[in-house]
Amino acid sequence: MTIGVLLVSHGALGEVVLDIAVKTLSVCPLATRTLGIPFDSDPEAMQHTALTLLHELDSGDGVLVLTDMFGATPSNVACTLSQQDNVLVVAGLNLPMLLKVFNYPQLELSELAQRAVEGGRQGVMLSSLCPPAASS
Repeated sequence: MTIGVLLVSHGALGEVVLDIAVKTLSVCPLATRTLGIPFDSDPEAMQHTALTLLHELDSGDGVLVLTDMFGATPSNVACTLSQQDNVLVVAGLNLPMLLKVFNYPQLELSELAQRAVEGGRQGVMLSSLCPPAASS
């Protein structure tokens, strides 16, 4: 068995991040699905869809739900899932976060959620720290 990953985001953000992560790694090591929440969606209908996806992904080891921005509709939908057994929700979805999760598919749910947070934080940097571009 393995942990499932559900990306709940505004529009197609989750799909795009997933696509880039899979192309970067050449593999998707965990069962992963996306739920893009349209701006004009019915939150209650989206909660039902999210719950259906959650049950599809849960093979017994739990599901890590990653959402893009805490407090917005996708996050609110994701947070309703945390009432289920063996589900953890992490807000702040970004590419480094998902890559970190995919690099540690063997971890248990709580450890994987912590790695997600670490990856997300480590991926945010002040660009003035970048080395200067070489002159031509």
